[in-house]
Amino acid sequence: MSTIAEKSAQPPSSDISRVSAASREDDDHVPPAALPEASASTPKTARFWIVLTGLVVALFVAVLEGYAVSTALPVMVNDLHTDQFIWVASTYAIVGTSLLPLVGGLTEAFGRKPVILGALLLFMAGAAVCGSAPNISVLIAGRALHGAGAGGILSCTQIVLSDLVTLQERGTYNGLFGLVWAIGGGLGPLVGGALAKPTLWRWIFYLNIPIAGLAALVLLVFLDLPRPSSRSALDCLKSLDVIGNTLIIGASCAIAIAITWAGVQFPWSSAQVLAPLIIGGVSLVLWFVYETRLATHPAVPMVILSNRTSLSGFVQIFVAAFINITLVYYLPVYYQACKDASPIASGVDLLGLCFATGGFAILTGVSVAALKRYRPQLWASWALIMLGLGLLSSLTADSPRGASIGYQVLVGVGVGMVYSGGYFPVLAPLPATLNAPALAFYVFVRSFAQIWGITVSGVLLQNTLAARLPPSVAALAPSGLANAAYTVVPLVSKLPQPERDETRAAFAAGLADVWRVALGAAAVGLLASVLMEGLPLHTERDARWAARGAEPKGLGEEKAGDAEVQVVDT
Repeated sequence: MSTIAEKSAQPPSSDISRVSAASREDDDHVPPAALPEASASTPKTARFWIVLTGLVVALFVAVLEGYAVSTALPVMVNDLHTDQFIWVASTYAIVGTSLLPLVGGLTEAFGRKPVILGALLLFMAGAAVCGSAPNISVLIAGRALHGAGAGGILSCTQIVLSDLVTLQERGTYNGLFGLVWAIGGGLGPLVGGALAKPTLWRWIFYLNIPIAGLAALVLLVFLDLPRPSSRSALDCLKSLDVIGNTLIIGASCAIAIAITWAGVQFPWSSAQVLAPLIIGGVSLVLWFVYETRLATHPAVPMVILSNRTSLSGFVQIFVAAFINITLVYYLPVYYQACKDASPIASGVDLLGLCFATGGFAILTGVSVAALKRYRPQLWASWALIMLGLGLLSSLTADSPRGASIGYQVLVGVGVGMVYSGGYFPVLAPLPATLNAPALAFYVFVRSFAQIWGITVSGVLLQNTLAARLPPSVAALAPSGLANAAYTVVPLVSKLPQPERDETRAAFAAGLADVWRVALGAAAVGLLASVLMEGLPLHTERDARWAARGAEPKGLGEEKAGDAEVQVVDT
């Protein structure tokens, strides 16, 4: 059999069918005889653990910043005397998401190390701009830089991890990444709440710089991955699929801008919304046609979408990310508007979601590594998510705080399970040579879902507030009801009666609508999970990018260089 290094970037259909044929009819378990004879778990060197630490720190700072900003956002927009809260959040997601398909190509053309270091530098630059922003325009520009860097970090950490360990081993290490999400997600709201004061909120961004700098230094010194074969800069650029990336970046930005404006700044039927939405949709169609028919080096090889198991994984992570970001951004609104919680108190109230997500991501990763199964965990996750969202939709302004925390824990458990287990159905049907484009597209789908989660949920809340807020309260928003969700929140506790109770009830009703829409999305995730096949978790790595010094001398070279694509017969 040919080694992985001899396989092309777009493997023949036999490479895909070799795993499809391995699907169990009703069972995810892979008999021992179906796996390569070499052990899937190998000893690791000190260099491996140092590099893993650098990846963990890089991931931590990206997660921490995302959660911290969500809690402090009302104070930021108020301190800068604006009501454009949606753009502060959405610009970060739009830029980070639109560039993600390019990240996979960059890592293949120029190597993993330069790309992840460049992402960290962009992240630090964005933090410096945001922290020093004198007005909302500069803050939004800084968030664009920040988003580009964060997107690269999230994608590159997964890609480099795939170079370090096999898919069968990865459950345990993915669980470690889940722990990072738990710590970053738990500390983020507390940091954001503690710094959610006029001027002081700038330190939310400044604190990112030394942490990201430490991660960059560790990876600069210790990350030792093979460099791409010597090619001219022009050849590298040609391999980036400039046309395909331009189409997908333009389409992502156009659609994101349309849904950000829709129902908030302009009506859905307005030209300002319909024009970018149509342009984005047409660009997506053109991108798909170009990638499937004309591209020599496609940014997203269509082979990664050619089987139902991978497609199911992409749909599941989209829905889970949509739900998670909705709760992260709008649960603090519930606590601040309906429970008179301060920003830091609302961050504490969000800990149930954060630690449940991270904790069960760890347990799910360990269970996949131990049982070689991923379907039961994902099926259970959607049941828990739907139960939790259904309960959240029953909350009113007077519901006990403990009930809301318990309900969010249920959702967090389910989301954590999908976050940890969702990429196993994506990667199990694919050869290791497709790790980079598959993981880059995986992170792209997850990030694109966050744009929809923030903006669609924001529109739903705004529409309910427009119908239910007392006129005297609506008049307090700087631009009327266009962005009342965040601009009115700091004023609720100071309102006289009965306007105070009416405003709280309006927020509770609007958020109930948000949770119901999320519940419908969760039903889609459950249906998508039915499409999964039970496939073996392969034990090979992409020999082109196997990390040097990650395993004891002799062992790593043999595994990375001689690993064969295992053909499983049923």
